[in-house]
Amino acid sequence: MFNSKVKLVDNMQFIATADSGHAVVMDGPPNVGGNNTGSKPSELLLMAFGGCSGMDVISILRKKKQDVTGLEMNVSGDTSGGHPRSFEKMHIEYIVTGRNISDDAVKSSIELSLGKYCLVGATIGKSAEITHSYKIVQESGQ
Repeated sequence: MFNSKVKLVDNMQFIATADSGHAVVMDGPPNVGGNNTGSKPSELLLMAFGGCSGMDVISILRKKKQDVTGLEMNVSGDTSGGHPRSFEKMHIEYIVTGRNISDDAVKSSIELSLGKYCLVGATIGKSAEITHSYKIVQESGQ
C-alpha cells in the first residue's frame, strides 16, 4: 500500500508528503486563487508517468549493458473538454543518449516498461490512450 499526506498551506498551495518523507509543492495559477508556487496536480501526473517509465527503461538498458549517458522523456497529454476533465491521450517520447546504443534494446526496454512494469502508465492506460516514440542520439568516443 502507498500513502501520502496532502495539506493546505496557503490559498491554493498544498504540500504533499509521501511515505518516503519527500515533499512536493502543488499550487494553482493566480486566476484560480493560487500563487503559482508549485506544479499543478495534472502536471505532476505527467511527470510521474515520465519518471516511472524512465526508471524502468534506464534499469533495463543498464541490464542489457547499454552505454547510456542520458535519458529524457517528453510527456504530453490531451484532456477532454468537459468536467470532470480527464486525460484522453498521452504521448511519451524517449530520448536516449549514449555510445553504440542498440535500437532493439531501446525498443524492448520501452515495451517492457509500458506493457509490464510502469504502475503509473498502467493506471493511466485504463482511461487514456498512450502512445510513444523514441530517438537515439549516438555519441562518439569514450
